[in-house]
Amino acid sequence: MKIEVLGPGCKRCEQLYDNTVSATSGFDPTANIEVVKIGDVNYFTKMGVFMTPGLVIDGEVISSGKILSPDEIKARIQERL
Repeated sequence: MKIEVLGPGCKRCEQLYDNTVSATSGFDPTANIEVVKIGDVNYFTKMGVFMTPGLVIDGEVISSGKILSPDEIKARIQERL
């Protein structure tokens, strides 16, 4: 599973990244969950994210313009496992 945090590196983007890493820490390592930060504005627009931070799981935009809590992110991940 690939999770992308989209944002130019602002405080809100960093918070979403931290929350995402926290949410994934409780999963079995064999789940192969990869969390990456992406700062390319062209990629944001290609994905349809016009307000950052954005959260993308396996190519699907989960949120845009808000900071999800670790519990909210964890629930979204569990839906896809």
